Formats: sequence, structure tokens, C-alpha cells
Amino acid sequence: MELSERKLKILQAIISDYVRSAEPVGSRTLSRKFDLGISPATIRNEMSDLEEMGYLTHPHTSAGRVPSDKAYRLYVNSLMPKQELTPQEKRTIADRLQADINEFDRTIQHAAQILSEITNLTSFAMTPTKTEETLKFVNLLPVDKNTVVLMIVSDSGEISNTAMRIKVPYTEENLQLLAKSMTYTYRGKKLTDVLKSRIQKNFETDIEAMSRLADNILPDFMKTLEEMLNVQLYMDGLTNIFDLPEYSDIDKARKFLALLDKKEDFTKKLIERDDGMIVTIGGENADDMMNDCSLITATYCVDGKMVGKIGVIGPTRMRYGEITSIMEYLTENLNNTFKLESGEKDSE
Repeated sequence: MELSERKLKILQAIISDYVRSAEPVGSRTLSRKFDLGISPATIRNEMSDLEEMGYLTHPHTSAGRVPSDKAYRLYVNSLMPKQELTPQEKRTIADRLQADINEFDRTIQHAAQILSEITNLTSFAMTPTKTEETLKFVNLLPVDKNTVVLMIVSDSGEISNTAMRIKVPYTEENLQLLAKSMTYTYRGKKLTDVLKSRIQKNFETDIEAMSRLADNILPDFMKTLEEMLNVQLYMDGLTNIFDLPEYSDIDKARKFLALLDKKEDFTKKLIERDDGMIVTIGGENADDMMNDCSLITATYCVDGKMVGKIGVIGPTRMRYGEITSIMEYLTENLNNTFKLESGEKDSE
């Protein structure tokens, strides 16, 4: 059985009404609200065909139908109208992002807040993955006889300072020699590649004092590199789910919050997703805990290199056209914000 033009119009009307009302849709409702030009009886027959084809489901407690994951997928791919943001929404996004142009993490955090406020869903924003980040400079600064600060600078300008307890005697000269050796060995190398290398082996030496100093410092060096590679995930609007009828069931709400509470697992899922505007609906999500959810992510760039993600998660009954339009505009503004910031730095 093929999807005729009439079936597509009916399906689009059902999705539109159900997304707005959260109530199963019947043939009389469609006939009254939408100018389909056919009788309720004909609509009912077409709805039966759509159910048989897997585009509609029939809740036991209602005579109406609701869209299936398959219907939402067809809608997103082929039927979804492009929606323009209101001037107020555009102003809100531009003003809020520009306000924190010099504070990268705060800007990303505000992106999540803006997305949550406009969509009324749970939103998130992830700082860029740093697989391409390279090491520029290492320094070791003495504080007292037992404390040294390890400074690592990446090519993107990120600086990490770590205070370390040193258990062996050292001289400032030995610290500088080791720092220069570390810089020489790893300058220009990706942080991920440095971690994969045989770091301990690279700094073996016949000079016992230097060897013992290196043995003390290198574990902290590796740990700091790992922390520099970590991404930050900012979430907002977690309580928005309690305004949605899908989560009036407390067990379902608890399951949703438990999913997001596992922040490391959720971050890993986001990192593994493809770049661009990606929409996964219900059972398309690999995690069984997300079978009742839709996840929409979009990517943003920093200076054309590092890529982070923003997105929303919520029930499959979602305003896909409006949300993807908001996210497109938001990522465009993030890209322009960070391009401008980069340009300003370059011109200094």
C-alpha cells in the first residue's frame, strides 16, 4: 500500500494536532479542525490504512490515534514545514550570546539556558571535543621545597595549572631542564597522542636526581592532559518535563531523570553522534532508556576547528520544525560569536 497525497495530508494533520494537544486524534476532530475536503467516514478509513502501515497507533483507552515513531520520522524527513523565528526570539538569542563573548564556557552555558527557555524542553550544550588539541608549552614552577606547579599550555590557548606535591629533593635548574625536555618532546603533538606515547620511557635518564624527579611529575602530567581533554556538559530545564503530560507518570519521569543523571554516559552518547542537525526518534536511539524520547543535536564550530554540540531531549511528541529552526539560528550565532572572538584576538 502506498502513501497517497490524501494519506499524507491526513497524517500531517494528525501529527500537527497531536503535537499541539497531546490528545489522541479522531476522524471527527480532523474533519472539524482541518479543511481536508472529505467526510469523517473517509478520514476514518484512511486512518485505518495508516495504522495498518505502521504510521499510527491506537491507545486502548481512546478511539483516537497517535503518531508512531515511523510517522514522526516521515514528518521530519519530508513533511516538516520550515518555521521562522520571531524577531523577539532572534533578539534574545543574539543579545544573550553577545553578552558573554569573552567567556567561552559561560557563553555555552547560556546557549543551553536560552534553548531551554524557548523550547520549554530539557536542553544541553557541550563544550568542544578536543581530539585535535595540540601541546604548545610545558613549564614547572617551584613554590616551596615540597610543591611545584605544572603549567601546560595548548595551541588553542587553554592553560592548565596543577599544584603537585614532590617527594624528592629538586633544584630549580632540574625543573627547568625537565620542562624544556617535555616541551621539546611533545610540542605540536596532539594531547591524545601524547597520552598514547610511552611517557615514562621518554624521560628515562642516567642522572638519578632527574629520573626520580620525572617519576614524581609524570603521573600528574598524564592526569592533567586527560582533564584538558574532558568536555563540559551543561544542562538546563530538567524540571520542564513535569509540565508535559507524557511525564505525569512519576515512574516515567524518574526514568527520564535517571538517564540524564548519568552525565558521563550521556556525554559519551553525544560525542559519538554525527555532526550536523541530527534527529533520533524513539526506538532509533541506541539506548533502551531513550525509546520514548527524541533527541535533537546540532553542532557549532570554534574558529572552524573544535566542534561542540547543543541539543534538546524530550518526548517523541515534539515541535520538530520549530525546535530545529531555533537550533539552526542558535548554532549560527555561536559560530559567528566565536569567529568574532577569534578575529579580535588575532588583531591584537
